Amino acid sequence: MVSPRANWKGYIKFGEVTCPVSLYTAASSSERVSFHTLNRETGNRVKRAFVDSETGDVVEADDQVKGYEVEGGRYVVLEPEDVAAAVPDSDKTLNIEAFVPCAQIDTTYLDKPYYLAPDKMGGEPFALLRDGMAKAKVAAIARTVLFRRMRTVLIRPHGKGLIAATLNFEYEVRSSTEAFKELPNLKITGEMLELAEHIIHTKKGSFDASAFDDRYEAAISELVKAKIEGRSLPKKKPPVASKPGDLLKALRESAGLSSAKQKSKRKAANANSGASKRKSKKTSATGKQADPSRRAS
Repeated sequence: MVSPRANWKGYIKFGEVTCPVSLYTAASSSERVSFHTLNRETGNRVKRAFVDSETGDVVEADDQVKGYEVEGGRYVVLEPEDVAAAVPDSDKTLNIEAFVPCAQIDTTYLDKPYYLAPDKMGGEPFALLRDGMAKAKVAAIARTVLFRRMRTVLIRPHGKGLIAATLNFEYEVRSSTEAFKELPNLKITGEMLELAEHIIHTKKGSFDASAFDDRYEAAISELVKAKIEGRSLPKKKPPVASKPGDLLKALRESAGLSSAKQKSKRKAANANSGASKRKSKKTSATGKQADPSRRAS
């Protein structure tokens, strides 16, 4: 097995303790199903090219430059050396600025995860930081220059090592106010809330990433296979949203109460039916004993 290649090497510093570390990619999309763009008529692959918006001429990579639009059609040109000079100098050090309780972390700000491991002689101070954080149930906030940008990084214990996630800046995270402004102020009480709590309790479990497959990838793979074999896949019916009037019924069915009530009703009906039959037999038997006396009279 090929050893993973470090994306970044530097140091992590807390107090006066410094430890050499390496940063490795924790998540990758390279295994996903990928497509090429084709010319529908010829079946050939098409290539993407940058063209001048006015002349329509193709602009080669060496002639491309970054520009910031100041107003309609006017740009400030930024040469590569200008951009390089503006980027903060990197001292290759993750300076821990604070330790925060894990419960306070808003996951909305999490960006990309990376594994953080000790490099060469950094094992003991690395283990000290990892175990100390795990015991105190805290995460570390650090800052450094990563990939030519100043980044804020959240560092947490993760198995034998640490996991470092770059954080979105506050201006990058959109407010939830707009997303939730149309929600009515509803407060659920009574049986519906109790049934919801019951369903949640029966579905409790632990997170296991291996239990969740990528259904999109599986569906696309099956579609490609079907196309190759010249067959079509059955169309799926879209799910139907629960209507407000059917919500309590749906909750009862989810909790298994409808079937239980139906069984109870069937048992009661069977019991009543049995009692009627017994009563009928008793009446019939009493009638047979009375016949001789009537004949005698």
